[in-house]
Amino acid sequence: MIKTALPIFLASKSPRRRKLLKQIGIKYKSFSVKLKEEILDGEHPAACVERLAMEKMEIAKSKVKEGIIITADTIVVLNKQVIGKPKNKKEAEEFLSLLSGKTHAVYTGICVVNTITNSKKLDFEKTIVEFRKISKDEIKDYVSGGSPMDKAGAYGIQDDFGAVFVKKINGCYYNVVGLPLTKLYDSLRKIS
Repeated sequence: MIKTALPIFLASKSPRRRKLLKQIGIKYKSFSVKLKEEILDGEHPAACVERLAMEKMEIAKSKVKEGIIITADTIVVLNKQVIGKPKNKKEAEEFLSLLSGKTHAVYTGICVVNTITNSKKLDFEKTIVEFRKISKDEIKDYVSGGSPMDKAGAYGIQDDFGAVFVKKINGCYYNVVGLPLTKLYDSLRKIS
């Protein structure tokens, strides 16, 4: 367990990330940070998610005087193409059609900072995800329910119908949900 006298803050509006922290018994407060998540041309996915997690951290640090802050960013990559959160239902359908029957990678960057000691841990996780072939009707039904709209790659592996799109994964399941829990836990232990 994480033992610290400092409050822990999750700088994310993701309900999935909040649920994951509760799952491993971490008491925390949460707030969201606004950041235009830009993908740079030619940037490696691991570098991209680490940079975005760091940029979120810079904003989050201005809101917390004393504590431990967690930021994260997740992207989906298919054949070197980054697939973020869909802007609208049409784009969500396009993303799911692209992923159908193919294997993609999910990258999550995490940054953990102790504002008292100024210690920082920055890391990323990569998980390989294979989708089964998805019908157009399944895609339309899934998108019409609204679930994919706040998720990288336009799907969730947990809690909803997106789970049946996934044929298999290689790597950390929780990374696909939005936080690589083992890496996060190790980072928290090291800087608490």
